[in-house]
Amino acid sequence: MIRLWGRANSINVQKVLWCAAELDLSVERIDAGGPHGGLDTPEFRALNPNAKVPCLDDGGFVLWESHAIIRYLARRYGNGRLTPADVEAQAIADQWIDWTVNEAWADLRPIFWGLVRTAQADRDNTAIEAHQRLLGRKLAIVDRWLADRPFIAGETLTIGDIPLGCLVYRWYAIDMPHRDLSNLRRWYDGLTTREGFQRFVMLPLS
Repeated sequence: MIRLWGRANSINVQKVLWCAAELDLSVERIDAGGPHGGLDTPEFRALNPNAKVPCLDDGGFVLWESHAIIRYLARRYGNGRLTPADVEAQAIADQWIDWTVNEAWADLRPIFWGLVRTAQADRDNTAIEAHQRLLGRKLAIVDRWLADRPFIAGETLTIGDIPLGCLVYRWYAIDMPHRDLSNLRRWYDGLTTREGFQRFVMLPLS
């Protein structure tokens, strides 16, 4: 049995759940973190000493860090799905996973916290607007990349699409200005037709 600790509204938990859905895997999610608490208990810290979610237990094999988890699930259970056989295509998928967290998330995170989780009177609007401009420029890089390919690493969905797809959902869902990026929008609209994306990612922001 695959068990996953984490709250449903966590972007990192959503990456894992969407990945598992694409692989037709059954996952038991256990509420943890945020309002559910439970991360500072000795039992949980024995699983993840960082006291963070998500944390996966696959028949006794314990793994944390969302991107490590989706790579593991795809390689163990994918049978060619989500992980390209071509080494260069796999490297491209990995490249965009790292880019999403190192570049795009660095700007979306303060936007999300500022506009979704901070009362209007307490917001630093100057900082939020600066991150909005930076994120728009960064997502324009993705838009150019997608001009001649349907998915991040080529012709089919891979793990490279998963972290970025979760991030772009939030970008479109937050009430703020959005650059007109037609290739990004076409790619994103395709993701919204996928059952796992609808079920685990397209949730109200909180």
